[in-house]
Amino acid sequence: MNDQELRSAQVSTAVRTSPAESASRPAAEAASRPPVVGMIGAGQLARMTAAAAIGLGIRFRVLAAAPDDSAAQVCADTVLGDYRSTDDLLAFAAGCDAVTFDHEHVPQPQLAALEQAGFAVRPSAAALRMTQDKLAMRARLTELGVPCPRFEPVATAGDVLAFADQTGWPVVLKAVSGGYDGRGVWVCRSSAEVAEVLSHGLRLLVEEFVPFERELAVLVARSPSGHGAAYPVVETVQRDGICHEVLAPAPGLADYLAEDAIMLGLRLARDLDVIGLLAVELFQTGYGLLVNELAMRPHNSGHWTIEGARTSQFEQHLRAVLNWPLGAPTATAPCVAMANVLGGDDPDLHGKLNHVMAADPALKVQLYGKPVRPGRKVGHVTALGSDLAAALERARRAARYLATGTEEA
Repeated sequence: MNDQELRSAQVSTAVRTSPAESASRPAAEAASRPPVVGMIGAGQLARMTAAAAIGLGIRFRVLAAAPDDSAAQVCADTVLGDYRSTDDLLAFAAGCDAVTFDHEHVPQPQLAALEQAGFAVRPSAAALRMTQDKLAMRARLTELGVPCPRFEPVATAGDVLAFADQTGWPVVLKAVSGGYDGRGVWVCRSSAEVAEVLSHGLRLLVEEFVPFERELAVLVARSPSGHGAAYPVVETVQRDGICHEVLAPAPGLADYLAEDAIMLGLRLARDLDVIGLLAVELFQTGYGLLVNELAMRPHNSGHWTIEGARTSQFEQHLRAVLNWPLGAPTATAPCVAMANVLGGDDPDLHGKLNHVMAADPALKVQLYGKPVRPGRKVGHVTALGSDLAAALERARRAARYLATGTEEA
């Protein structure tokens, strides 16, 4: 067919299409197209969410700061931009059925701009404020009657010393915003240490030091229709403010405490109007559970669910933000252990991966595609089994070898 014949065929086809058919086509195409979920941020959480989107037929888009960000390496629909730029955010959200987050750092005015433009921001700006402003979070939880450590806003050394006179030393100073993975948290045992923290010029709050027995986490999901689901309560093993290991379910946890934690998580998701995942980090004490932190996104305490639950946290988050029916959160094995791979001096993770896979073929390894730096989370290892101590040792040995080249502690 020559060019003239092709143009004639195109015109003939257009003439044969009725106005009604032309009008209905865009609606039909919109109804049949896969949903689009946009995630602001392109770290490892977005990377693992991208993998979950594939099986559900979801078009997944990430807003990345750089083309070598963790998720940008594997996500075909990657947009480069700045999460602090309203223009970049509005352009990114265009065409998305839901906009969600890999981190909590998008400023409130930019979140408000997205909502005012009519985008489905999940969780909402109001909910996310509870993760961005620790003082607002503590005040709101107190209003709801949720047990928390005692706290006060502070601006001077005198404020802190007056608080310490009531609670005793040590005290915990926290940056009101911007802290994560142990950053922005200081355990102070003297007025000199308090003065050092105050010299940073940050907005701070002070909390009582809680002599907890261990740290727990409960992960729940909630959809716009109000459907909720909760994963088994886990124990998180923290060192220097960084999660090293997660044990699912939390060993030796009394049934009534597990039920209390799950009901608390579901209640907070409802009362804070969270859409998507909510991770509630808890202190277990001799007198009950206290809420330490909140996160409204996939969370390190839920990485075990990729292999260890019927529905991974990443799939669950996608289902929730799209208002789809939530998946079963039940475990696939009697116990699951997850160990984070923290960067060491050797940057060659893949050079050690063959040994790990050959030594224990049943292990599952997730690497994040991030440059290795000492102490940085660059992957995780998951082991399933019927004996928690054995599963944890397997995960530990593999994570240790990937980080250091030796299985020995």
